[in-house]
Amino acid sequence: MNNRTSPQKGLTRRSFLHIAAFAGLAGAVRYFPLSADNPQLATVRKSFPLMGTQLNLTLYSQNQDQAEAAVATTIARMQELEGKLSRHQQTSEVAVLNQTGVLYRPSKDLHAVLELANSVNQKTAGAFDITILPLLSLYQQQGEQLLEQPEHIRSLIRSMGHQKLHCNPQQIRLDTTGSQHTSITLDGIGKGYIVDQGVAILQSFGFQQVLVEAGGDLLVKGSKPGGTSWQIGIRNPRPEIARKLLTVKVHDMAVATSGDYFQSFSPDLLHHHIINPHTGFSSPELASCTITAPSAALADALATGCMVLGRKNSMDLLADMPECEGLFIDKQMNIHKSDGFTG
Repeated sequence: MNNRTSPQKGLTRRSFLHIAAFAGLAGAVRYFPLSADNPQLATVRKSFPLMGTQLNLTLYSQNQDQAEAAVATTIARMQELEGKLSRHQQTSEVAVLNQTGVLYRPSKDLHAVLELANSVNQKTAGAFDITILPLLSLYQQQGEQLLEQPEHIRSLIRSMGHQKLHCNPQQIRLDTTGSQHTSITLDGIGKGYIVDQGVAILQSFGFQQVLVEAGGDLLVKGSKPGGTSWQIGIRNPRPEIARKLLTVKVHDMAVATSGDYFQSFSPDLLHHHIINPHTGFSSPELASCTITAPSAALADALATGCMVLGRKNSMDLLADMPECEGLFIDKQMNIHKSDGFTG
């Protein structure tokens, strides 16, 4: 990475707005001429599966070899992180921790993610909680039937909580309740962290105007060509109700959206994968929450936590967090924005 060139000429937002269009690009780096006026400037796109979703890289480059090296190194780094942070990979650090209750000599990446998760947990008064996995897994297995077992839900809540997760650079340990130790999921923060690290790799190759997106979590650095901010589309949580596309303008900023529609356990979308750790049920107010923040990991975690907190408490939280803003859509499709949201 020592042979760096001058900053490159930016990314397109199509990877966010049209994820499906890039699904066929997996397995190859594709080059498309930008325009007849700039025959040497190419759009470089790469799409591949990561953390249960599709990750998209798009950049402009005048140097094909440099673009290939940057994309290959970025993908390798992001896949390495998935191998540490994904609970779905049996040999990952998170999976080993969940299986055994203890992990010795954790990687710096896992430790960094857990430190941030703990910070967001404290800021959100426990609304964001990575120890939610036992309850989430049961909802995924039983769906609405679990609602008929309130005592079971309460017993799982008693086995959860960040106070049961002990983390230092030498060891991570999970407390045991009865015959079971708690377990964690980084689904609400790990993807964002991986996006952040992907952008860092692209920047190390000299690409200073970049966008990396994974499943709706994205980070942009720099501006669009011409110096204007990126304009990112926000998904309509109820596509059957036609409405104008909402957007957010960002520059050197991350965007993440959480919604009740991503993984619902009931047809009315009142019960879904974002669960209030204090009650064991999904909060009834919001249909979606979009957060802008300095990093994708922070935006990712705050989007989940704010879905639990609801609009008013989230507004109060964001008011005390520099460079963090939010857009909230409630179940009645009313839109609420924090004062600094630039949509």
